[in-house]
Amino acid sequence: MTFLDRRLLGFRAIDVLLFLVLVALILGVYLAKTFAGRERGQIATVERRIAQERDRIVLLEAEVAHLERPERLAAMARAYGGLAPVSSGHEIPPERLAEALQSPLSAVPAAAADAAVPPLPAETETSSVAEDEPAASPAPAPTPAPEPKP
Repeated sequence: MTFLDRRLLGFRAIDVLLFLVLVALILGVYLAKTFAGRERGQIATVERRIAQERDRIVLLEAEVAHLERPERLAAMARAYGGLAPVSSGHEIPPERLAEALQSPLSAVPAAAADAAVPPLPAETETSSVAEDEPAASPAPAPTPAPEPKP
């Protein structure tokens, strides 16, 4: 008599062993389906959030397009800053761009250039620079880059 023919509580050992394997398989399938259902729920939640974010992106892009309208910006610049759009006389043609970059002060009117340069430390009354040290020359005032044509 072998182990497989032996009887346990009236059942053959192979029958009991196969029943335990069947119970383990049923439990494994149940757990796998439960975890898969939970994952499906999480995936659905994330997909809903992605759809909401896409809708919000579309809404924000529309709002940015509304806020960046040139007419609206020009009206706000005039109302709040006293500014106006750049006239064509202030634009530099592409051929003169290299010249303007090499001599930034030549493009600025003389009165504006004098106002932009701070006085040298030797010219002030309370200078802390020693008299035998040469005074450092101030850096030229930065000029705004020309805006591209729309």
